[in-house]
Amino acid sequence: MGPSPVQEVNAVTTSPRAVRRATPRSRHPSPPAKSGEPIRSGEPARSGGPARSGGPARPGEPAGPVPGGAERASDAERASGPAAPFLPGAEPVRLVDEAGRRVAGPPGRPGGTGYPEPPTETLRELYRRMVIGRRFDQQCTALTKQGRLAVYPSARGQEACQVAAVLAVRPTDWVFPTYRESMALTARGIDPVRVLTLLRGDWHCGYDPAAERTAPQCTPLATQTVHAAGLAYGEAYQGRDTVALAFIGDGATSEGDFHEGVNFAAVFRAPVVFLVQNNGYAISVPLAKQTAAPALAYKGVGYGVASEQVDGNDPVAMLAVLTAAVEHARSGRGPFLVEAHTYRLEPHTNADDAGRYRDADEVAGWLGRDPIARLEAYLRSAGALDDPAVAAVAAEAEAAAADLRDRMAVEPTVDPIDLFAHVYARPTPQLVEQRELVRAELAAEQEPASRTGHG
Repeated sequence: MGPSPVQEVNAVTTSPRAVRRATPRSRHPSPPAKSGEPIRSGEPARSGGPARSGGPARPGEPAGPVPGGAERASDAERASGPAAPFLPGAEPVRLVDEAGRRVAGPPGRPGGTGYPEPPTETLRELYRRMVIGRRFDQQCTALTKQGRLAVYPSARGQEACQVAAVLAVRPTDWVFPTYRESMALTARGIDPVRVLTLLRGDWHCGYDPAAERTAPQCTPLATQTVHAAGLAYGEAYQGRDTVALAFIGDGATSEGDFHEGVNFAAVFRAPVVFLVQNNGYAISVPLAKQTAAPALAYKGVGYGVASEQVDGNDPVAMLAVLTAAVEHARSGRGPFLVEAHTYRLEPHTNADDAGRYRDADEVAGWLGRDPIARLEAYLRSAGALDDPAVAAVAAEAEAAAADLRDRMAVEPTVDPIDLFAHVYARPTPQLVEQRELVRAELAAEQEPASRTGHG
């Protein structure tokens, strides 16, 4: 498969003076609430965040839900001080429990989190894409065993994170995926065969990033963090309301690029959402050996980035929090960091032996927190899903898997000379020399056997 037609993207050139002029805020966060200013019990004073429910917005502060766990008693001690606007809630946001029951909370404020529940139709679509996504993931694992894919990093168990993220952004927003986001990319509407081109090994990226508003899947840890921050700032500089969403694994938060990207986004108030999928392991390294922080969401505080932690296996909470985070970034209030507590049910990749660093009981415990079963139970209890609807989605997922299986059975046509395409806008003399050397070697292999002295 050859590359998709590539669209040109105008570059942004700025001088240091222009950058300072374009920075849409002061470099210092707003001060905490003044003495005597009313603060609701248990509600952090989030300068620069959405307005507090039940009270007037500050000047220039639009009304909306409060990211960070408004009205949670456990947050009361964080209701003042310069770090208050950036602190995540003490516990992950949860709107629906493992049995599919709505978590109790004030009227209109499920779970007391400050995040409105997404519309029912949106939740039905979330369920549909999660079911299709899981079947896609299972088919990819089978394709790997058949030799159709060179490698496949499964996202089974992380469906709520993958699908809620792409539903929270607009088609005109940008997404920066890692190697594990194949499910998210298909949920975004990208042709699954083109998504798998990288993992099959016949092209660097099978889809056109500019057309899909989706960066190539990133294998080096955390480099997409810097890319997302830079693109988001460039879009804002040009007056567009684009948001960039960067997928990040828990292991990537230990990389320098993560810190550079988050810090840049904070300083220049870039409209970017950093979604950290904390699935417990950086390949085989458990979280406890990566950080001593109470949660990865707290890493945002040191940079002045509003942060939140959420139950990553609660699809309703995932979509609610990410929707608020995207709106926070789009409205000019700067970046937002979301940590999703989830779990990778399959090995790191098909080449990994997960039994060497975790036991079966641990995996079984997380099987009981299945995000698809949780959302299905919740929608059924609300009368928004029944047996015929569930069967229809399952049939659609099977049909999509069969289509993928058939299309992946066709051997791709590859040209080794493509290795040298799109490396530089103008090939360097060294690249041209290497290309011609390969071209000569290929021509020599195609000469008649008699010319080579064989046969």
